[in-house]
Parts: sequence; structure tokens; C-alpha cells
Amino acid sequence: MGKDYYKILGINKNATDDEIKKAYRKLALKYHPDKNRSAGAEEKFKEIAEAYEVLSDAKKREVYDKFGEEGLKGGAGSAGGGGGGTTYTFHGDPKATFAQFFGSASPFQTFFEFGGPLGNRVFSFHDDDMDIDDPLGLGVGPQRQSGQSGAFRSHSFNFVGPNSGRGGNKDRAQDPAIEHDLYISLEEILRGCTKKMKISKRVVQPDGSTKKEDKVLTINVKPGWKAGTKITFQKEGDQGRGKVPADIVFIIRDKPHPLFRREGSDIRYTCKLSLKQALCGTVIEVPTLIGEKINLNLTREIVKPNMVRRIQGHGLPFPKEPSRKGDLLVSFDIKFPETLSQSAKDILYDTLPN
Repeated sequence: MGKDYYKILGINKNATDDEIKKAYRKLALKYHPDKNRSAGAEEKFKEIAEAYEVLSDAKKREVYDKFGEEGLKGGAGSAGGGGGGTTYTFHGDPKATFAQFFGSASPFQTFFEFGGPLGNRVFSFHDDDMDIDDPLGLGVGPQRQSGQSGAFRSHSFNFVGPNSGRGGNKDRAQDPAIEHDLYISLEEILRGCTKKMKISKRVVQPDGSTKKEDKVLTINVKPGWKAGTKITFQKEGDQGRGKVPADIVFIIRDKPHPLFRREGSDIRYTCKLSLKQALCGTVIEVPTLIGEKINLNLTREIVKPNMVRRIQGHGLPFPKEPSRKGDLLVSFDIKFPETLSQSAKDILYDTLPN
């Protein structure tokens, strides 16, 4: 039977795109593991992300409606095995789906007030690619830009902000750093990019009162930066009374890609082949990150499941030497037939070596 994505999102099969988004928004916030610690919530959160990724994509939804989950994976149902070349396997990271939708993988540390030893923190991030008027439907209105800051890279790249004075601050306590995942696409890693993140923080005034202050932090992502790279803006977070403002740390994460997976400075592409193509040879078109296609001639080869072809110089830049690039690795997923007729078995039996 496979999964019923419509049932998972609680919508009918005629749901509009807006209804799909609304259902995902509501359920993802309800079952996010940072908020919901009940048994089964994390698995539910993953199912919701997978359902949304399929139903929010017109091509995937069409294949799913015709052939179900198996059709999406290239299984039985359609004449060619799958949906006319459209195949999909969930990447397994529901927080990445959440981050792409909301602009934050873990918003409950940043958008809600909470008590405890860190005080009543109100702190919010907005990526320039997201809906900054109200990203989580929490009544967070648009924010004015009151200034910009740059960040510098170390392996935890540090930006020394205007509040990071020496001397009198060195003996004052500081709240733990506020960490925020920043999802970057492989195309952005290839060429580098600039991200502007709006923040709203609490600042203590000379008379002891506090006020909200809005600011834009600028992050210049350099070509080839690795996932896990940290960019630290020192003392740019909320300020508690008598304390040094917390640091803000952005952590670079790979945004899931529909075609490629990063492996260091190399990228890997998995090509689906039929058993006939694997045994008898074929010519395939290999996509690249810059949108070009590279022909790979396999007519004189037998493609084995563990075979890998390396196309040099079509990967990502080396972080310390961006003029050099890694390689594009091509691996193969060979689709075996579900059944064979007796006549086909007889031919193969007589033809193939023992």
C-alpha cells in the first residue's frame, strides 16, 4: 500500500498548494522534537516532512497520485517502472525541510520566551529567503534594519561586535552562545554567497531598563566552506542585567539537494540504470552543479553495482584553495526486473556465462 501522504497531513486529495502549506506549517510546529518530547513525535515529524516534500512538488505529486509511494521510488506501477523518470527518496533530515520552510531548523530556542537561568530570552532570526513578515505564524511583525555587521572565518569564525569591549566586561558573566543552523545549497557553496540575517535582541539601557533592538548580520559564505563551519558574532545576542551579551553562532549546514550529495570537496551523483543498460551498455547524461550535461559513454563496459566513475574538476572548491575543485563521482543504482518470463530465463540461461 505504501504511505498515505494526504492522510499524514490531514488533507484531501484535492487540496490546494496553500492548503498543503498550511497543513505542514501546523503539524511541523506541533511535532517538532524541540517542542514535542512525547513518544512517536520525532517519527511523526519525519513523516510530515516527507509528505510535504512530495505533495508540494507538482511532478512528485502527479507520480504519487498515479502510482503511489512505490511509483515514486521507481517501482512497479508504470510502464517504465516509476513515473516517467521522476523518482524520489526522502533525504532523511526533516529539520532540513523545516529550515527551508521556516528559515530555522530549531525555532523554539529563538522565537519563544522562556524562563530559567538564562532569563526571559526573546530572540529571532530571519533569513532573507524566507517570509520575514511572520515566518512561524507567531505574530512576529516586520523588523526595521538598524545596522549591519560582517563576520570573519576561523574554524569557529569570530566577529567582534561593538559590545565586545575589554576591561570592565572580562569579569562579568556571559550567557551561553545562541546557535542557529544556516542551510546553504550546494550551488551557493560552489560560487559563494551572502546571507543577511535579521535579529531582534534585548539590550539593557544605562538606567537599567531593557529595550528591543533590531539589526542585520551579514554572513559572507566563501566558496567551498564545509558543513559544520561556525561563524560567531561576539556579544550580539540578548543582554541580561549585569551580564555580557551572548554570542550568536551560525553553523553552516548542507541543504538537501535533489541530485547530489557532498563528500568533502567531491559531490556524488547516483545514476539509475536498468539491468539491460548495465549489461549491454549505454550512454548517459550526467548533470553538473553549473547546469551543464556531460556525456558518459558506457557502451563498452559492464556496469557493476559498486562501480564509480570520477569526472575531475566538477565538484566543489577546496576551502583553502578555491581555484581548485573536487570531482564529480558517478555511482550506479541498477534496477533489476521484478519478474521474468520463462522464455527470457531460458535465453539468459543459455547466453550468460556460469
